[in-house]
Amino acid sequence: MRYDLVIFDNDGVLVDSEPIANRILAEYLTELGHPTSYEDSIRDFMGGAVHRVHDLVLERTGRRLPEDFDDTLHSRTFSAFARELQPVKGVAQVLELLAGTGIPYCVASSGSHERIRTGHRAAGLTEWFDEARIFSSEDVGRGKPAPDLFLHAARSMGVEPDRCVVVEDSPLGIQAAVAADIDVYAFTAMTPAERLTGATGHFADMTELSAFLV
Repeated sequence: MRYDLVIFDNDGVLVDSEPIANRILAEYLTELGHPTSYEDSIRDFMGGAVHRVHDLVLERTGRRLPEDFDDTLHSRTFSAFARELQPVKGVAQVLELLAGTGIPYCVASSGSHERIRTGHRAAGLTEWFDEARIFSSEDVGRGKPAPDLFLHAARSMGVEPDRCVVVEDSPLGIQAAVAADIDVYAFTAMTPAERLTGATGHFADMTELSAFLV
């Protein structure tokens, strides 16, 4: 086997949630008086934990977001997931291949545990990820682009970082994997390859991923 552990990002890699989540986030920030386009949201927040939204808004405007911002954002996002969310095309086949060949895998996401599980239920991926395979930025002190989450996932799964590979689709996630000294393959479905610098390799279609893993 080329790797002993495959670490998947969640949003945009397992579940096709980035278009939904960034639309909701941009609309909500604009509603609160912080004009944000869908493209702005993708550029500034894709791949990051929700604290990044708070930090950037405060830095840019000197104003704090409402105390109930997280709860309202999550409620709106989860409602949209229930109506619209689908798995990323081809990812079930990748998971079937890993399970069939005995290559361990897990998910390490900037999203909360609740968001990960909500997304998996809506997209029909629950069967692939038991509790021991799910890791969130809530589990560590610093989210992406810090390496902490990926190192935590590797340690929890009992695999050395140099035997792991990360599958990511955001600049923040690529930075985190590079900082953890873990190989990382970048999915370019939403973000151009030139913005995903530092990746070990790039792929535009999930059907191409298997060739990197086995």
